[in-house]
Amino acid sequence: MDKKNALRAGALASGTTLMMLLMSSPALALTRDDGDDPGNGLSVIETLGLYVAAPIVLFLVIAGLVMLGDKSRKQQKQG
Repeated sequence: MDKKNALRAGALASGTTLMMLLMSSPALALTRDDGDDPGNGLSVIETLGLYVAAPIVLFLVIAGLVMLGDKSRKQQKQG
């Protein structure tokens, strides 16, 4: 019975996704709007730095600050 429910859920999810893709209109990104002034594109290094390295560094900084705050609370409770 579980396989039947899983198959039904998978079919529903894939059907819904397919219908949403088919019914969505294209973004028309090739048509320029009035006042549209795109800048220079990003290089591969800039793209990787902005969308990969920066979030990882930000995550590590936040995780480090949380760990620092947690350690200071443990030291205060013990003493």
